Amino acid sequence: MKYILVTGGVISGIGKGIIASSVGTILKSCGLHVTAIKIDPYINIDAGTFSPYEHGEVFVLDDGGEVDLDLGNYERFLDIRLTKDNNLTTGKIYQSVINKERRGDYLGKTVQVVPHITDAIQEWVMRQAKVPVDDDDVEPQVCVIELGGTVGDIESMPFIEAFRQFQFKVKRENFCNIHVSMVPQPSATGEQKTKPTQNSVRELRGLGLSPDLVMCRCSTPLDNSVKEKISMFCHVEPEQVICVHDVSSIYRVPLLLEDQGVVGYFCRRLNLPIETRPRKMLAKWKEMSDRSDRLLEQCSIALVGKYTKFSDSYASVIKALEHSALAISHKLEVKYIDSADLEAGMLQEDPVKYHEAWQKLCSADGVLSLRRIQTQSVFALPGGFGVRGTEGKIQAISWARKQKKPFLGVCLGMQLAVCEFARNMLDWKDANSTEFDPETKYPVVIDMPEHNPGQMGGTMRLGKRRTIFKTKNSILRKLYGDVDYVEERHRHRFEVNPELKQHFEEKGFHFVGQDVEGERMEVIELLDHPYFVGVQYHPEFTSRPIKPSPPYLGLLLAAAGGLPAYLQKGCRLSPRETYSDRSGSSSPDSEIADFKLCSLAQE
Repeated sequence: MKYILVTGGVISGIGKGIIASSVGTILKSCGLHVTAIKIDPYINIDAGTFSPYEHGEVFVLDDGGEVDLDLGNYERFLDIRLTKDNNLTTGKIYQSVINKERRGDYLGKTVQVVPHITDAIQEWVMRQAKVPVDDDDVEPQVCVIELGGTVGDIESMPFIEAFRQFQFKVKRENFCNIHVSMVPQPSATGEQKTKPTQNSVRELRGLGLSPDLVMCRCSTPLDNSVKEKISMFCHVEPEQVICVHDVSSIYRVPLLLEDQGVVGYFCRRLNLPIETRPRKMLAKWKEMSDRSDRLLEQCSIALVGKYTKFSDSYASVIKALEHSALAISHKLEVKYIDSADLEAGMLQEDPVKYHEAWQKLCSADGVLSLRRIQTQSVFALPGGFGVRGTEGKIQAISWARKQKKPFLGVCLGMQLAVCEFARNMLDWKDANSTEFDPETKYPVVIDMPEHNPGQMGGTMRLGKRRTIFKTKNSILRKLYGDVDYVEERHRHRFEVNPELKQHFEEKGFHFVGQDVEGERMEVIELLDHPYFVGVQYHPEFTSRPIKPSPPYLGLLLAAAGGLPAYLQKGCRLSPRETYSDRSGSSSPDSEIADFKLCSLAQE
């Protein structure tokens, strides 16, 4: 097993996750099996109770793990399936050590950070690195480990010490360290400054780790003189200083690393068994990046949510939209609308915000419905929790339904679509979710029996669950490849009240997908509407750059006016909208000749 540790300095959020994912991608393109581990130094057990404004979205894995959003990057870049143990936190480590102490596993010894905590970290990494993450169940050959935060943080010290010891335990030829640093370029002088990187590497070396590669984040490519200066003061060769400058798309980062000889360095440094055959996977990434840069037609998405001030709150949603937009050769424009700004109360509180929010909806409607031009519009409603902004979401749903705008509701978005239809089409004016109004006369969305209201963390319906399609005529079923069932990831505490199902279906509001027992409503579709779909699950978590999520793909196709033709062709895109057969599969042992979206059905 080869271990590649990615550390960061100067500032947090410098791009360690994208760089770790890109390193894994170029190694996987060489025929290696790669896994990834994210270490978060916070004391929380997992990311399940985080505010989206602090850490971005909570990413959900197949096994129900609620983890850091960087694991979403790993899965999308590497096309792998991780587990909750691939996200290691201080809380998990201390919990496991304390549990061992309570059982008497330490035989009365004094339990300390060194060696007990540091040993537990090393054991966890070595154990998890061997867990297969590809569909072929082969044990990984390379493990990329990202250490969150920045070097010098108090909370990350036990992890730094653990890896200082770890490099000797697994031997030098099996371990290397990538340090990601920042090279700022003040506008006053325009000169690239190396001092922050020098200080960061000095601190890392003082803690016992010496970087093998120094990856410099910068706005423009590094000058050779700057590279040589970093090389001199950071104790590395000039070729070990890698420039990771701003690029047009994150899909270009693996290509950027490959162009600077990163694969060759790993091959020599870690003695990797890299094949000499052409790396088809990188050819696919290059084609995808080039295509992304030359798109002309535009598709605009009005994203109505609660956490719109911080784009990372909807990271996977945005990625799923980008994947789908790229598949149909359209540029994506996301219009963020805070749902609270659409509510009547905002008219009194802040009329400007209110009118601006509604103007986004109205202007988008005019662009789509009045004339046939390149810009199209559509509405997406992602998931969320809490009362704030729910009435604004319901108003947005009502508007999309009446104006026949393509609509996709995810999780809470689907539940509120049920509430909106009950109020306006069934004339149940009091219809609501018991999450927001426990005393409602018409509880169309109810608490699930297994939900524990006394504890927040890990008490939801989480992870991969099967959804059975109940009809052959479902649009979403066709988008998935006309399969009988799909398996997608869930994260919710409330569900549509199954006892009221008949009232909705009599009015053309159909529950076309249900769980295995037929008790939980999973997918809704509205008759006589171009695309009005709601899903209880989160399809964005399994979207991939060359395998976009079918619900999001349907949304973008409907927005661009291409959904009927796409369905008529048997769920195949036109030749100009496919990747060429020069591209390789993201699996090292297989190839795909064409990008055919009808093969998106989950096995």
